Order: sequence, then structure tokens, then C-alpha cells
Amino acid sequence: MTGAGAAWARSTARAAITVTAVFAAVVLFAAGCGTGGTGARDEGPARAESVASAPAAAAKPSRTPDRVDAVRLVKADPEVSAEVKRELKPCVADEYPVDVSYGSLTGGTVDDVVVNVLTCGDAVGVGSYVYREQSGSYVNVFSAEEPPVYGEIDRGDLVVTKQVYDRGDPVSSPSGENVITYRWESGRFAEKFRTHNDYGQVAGAEPTPVPDS
Repeated sequence: MTGAGAAWARSTARAAITVTAVFAAVVLFAAGCGTGGTGARDEGPARAESVASAPAAAAKPSRTPDRVDAVRLVKADPEVSAEVKRELKPCVADEYPVDVSYGSLTGGTVDDVVVNVLTCGDAVGVGSYVYREQSGSYVNVFSAEEPPVYGEIDRGDLVVTKQVYDRGDPVSSPSGENVITYRWESGRFAEKFRTHNDYGQVAGAEPTPVPDS
């Protein structure tokens, strides 16, 4: 082959190699895009997985205590009046008129205990108490003894309902109620909200007699 022919052949070969390399690079890039990306694009999910796998600090919920002997707790409590203790007697056999509920009210490591003492005949609340666990025993941190009264736990707040009677109202038919919401602040329960509800006449007005014709 002459010098000119050899030079033309070498130039053609270099051009073919260049075209092949470019085509291969295009094919590899397209394949990478089709499978969701490689290289730097994969580093984002990898970093997210490493963060997600790290243990997160979770708030420890209060532990619900074993069943509390509410009757013994109330009778041994010096904050409970003698009158309420006299009311606290079995209604049938060994069934005492007490309602007990557990929940987080004071932010302790153990759930607080709310005890309501009722009367046997009409189930009227004569006392409502909150007990907080301290050093292995329960301490009275709230008392309400103006009957009728009833305490409940509502989303971390203590809600106390006190029924209101007008003169002449029977025990079974109060005229209304005061609903007081307390929240634990600085080591005590502080009143936050107070609402009053008037009850309507459930039985309605007495019917008017039909006049004689």
C-alpha cells in the first residue's frame, strides 16, 4: 500500500473507533437512566436508609400500675373526711360503691389513680380523689367533697363535674352542672376552664287539662 493509501486507512480506522466508543457511552448512559440511575443518584437513598436505621429517642409512656385497693386507699387517707369514710361501705356483699380509673395526669412514671366514692342508693358522688405514686406509695394530690361530684381523666386533664340543685330539686333531678378542668402545674392542680350547663325539664311541662264543653 502506498503512503497515501496507508494514511487514509489509518484515518478511517481511528474514526470508526471513535464512533464505536461514543455509541457505547450513549448505550451505557441510557441503560443507567432506564434502571433508575446509578452512581451519585443512588447515594441519596443510601444516606436516607442509614438515617432511618439510627435508633430514635422515644418518650416513655407511664406504666399502668397493678390494680389498686381503692377502698383501703381512701379509708387510710387522712385527707378524706370522716363523713365520706362512713359512706364507704358495701352495697351488696363485698361490692363497694367506688369507681376507679388510671391515667397520666401528673407526668409521673406510673399512672395516677382517680377514685370516686358514690352512695349506694342513688349513686351520687360524695368524694373525688387523685392519688400520685411517690416512692412506692400513693399520695393524695387532689380532693373534692362537695356532693354531687365526679372526677374523670380527659386527655391528660382532670375534669370534675359538680351538679347544681335549686331549692326543691330532687336528688335525681339537678338543675344543672359545673364542669371544671384542672391541669397539673408546678406540683399541683390548677383550674384552667369552667363551664356551666343548665338542664332542661326532662319530663316537660304538665299537660293543660281539656276545658269542659
